[in-house]
Amino acid sequence: MVNSKRVFYVTKLAPEGFVERLDRRADIKLDRLENEDEHPGATSILAQAHVYQSGSTRDELARKLFPDVDLLRRAPNLLMVSVNGAGYDTVNVKACTEAGVLVVNQTGGNAESVAEHALALLLSLSKRIIETDRAMRRGTIRGLSNRNSFMGTEVFGKTLGIIGLGNVGKRLAELCGGLLRMPVLAYDPYLSAAEMEARGAVKVELHDLLRRADYVSVNCPLTDETRGMIGAREYALMQPHAYFITTARGFIHDEQALAEALRTKAIAGAGLDVWTKEPPPADHPLLAFDNVLVSPHTAGVTTEARARMGQFAAEQILDALDGKRPPRIVNPAVWPVYVQRFERTFGFVPGSEPAKH
Repeated sequence: MVNSKRVFYVTKLAPEGFVERLDRRADIKLDRLENEDEHPGATSILAQAHVYQSGSTRDELARKLFPDVDLLRRAPNLLMVSVNGAGYDTVNVKACTEAGVLVVNQTGGNAESVAEHALALLLSLSKRIIETDRAMRRGTIRGLSNRNSFMGTEVFGKTLGIIGLGNVGKRLAELCGGLLRMPVLAYDPYLSAAEMEARGAVKVELHDLLRRADYVSVNCPLTDETRGMIGAREYALMQPHAYFITTARGFIHDEQALAEALRTKAIAGAGLDVWTKEPPPADHPLLAFDNVLVSPHTAGVTTEARARMGQFAAEQILDALDGKRPPRIVNPAVWPVYVQRFERTFGFVPGSEPAKH
């Protein structure tokens, strides 16, 4: 039936190619809501929606459009929430599960981009490129007599510690372990030692990783378990020559404690792509350190990653609406309830096997 399946997304936040792919389907009615201003038809769109393609970055998506208890109440027919990226901290997953709403992300779509960004931070910090760049622009380098004050270190053979060995962590381990012959330690309670070995890393506990690694890279999602995981105690375990790098999510690491660790030279520097507030204010304490390399949550913002995200998001929604099981489900426990709600809505039972692509 034409326009029998209702999908909505947020203006300007839809991933590349997403709208074009869904527009080809005559059975799908595609609606959009404004991120800044209230859409005059928002109440009707939400009431009829079956799928919501949502933003996945906290400070990019308007708070009123977070998939939470209030939005779910206004969207009683909603079956599925799909987020643009791999992170899903804009979504109240517990509330979605209780409401029988499937949550999917686009994990793996930006893995290459984020892993390359983490590697770029690692290399730039080691060679102190940002420090010398700033010094030259300030005109504080006059001649080469003081160049040894910017002496860097080789990365080759140093130890990398990865927190979260998912798609990004796995790719970072591959890049560093292969290209730079770096021994890779990893902390991930959801993977076995054998699984980690297959991904190029040795399984260790977090405290052991922090003590042994020359570079610590955070690559896990923000969850109740990981919120506040890296604080003053964890920075104190790191070696004075070690660097802290994160391309994951803000709130996993304590920014105030990190600033103190840098001030006291407990660690050598940091590379930060994510923040509690994005972008951080210009007077943020961490921006005062020359040995801190920063970016405004742009590790996954590449042409290639955005195209893959759009492809993944469109494919998962089309799969779900065609009765297939999407491959990247965040809350798999909801599946039996989701199946019942789907059958009541569309009159047939979706399959339990993941879609093949």
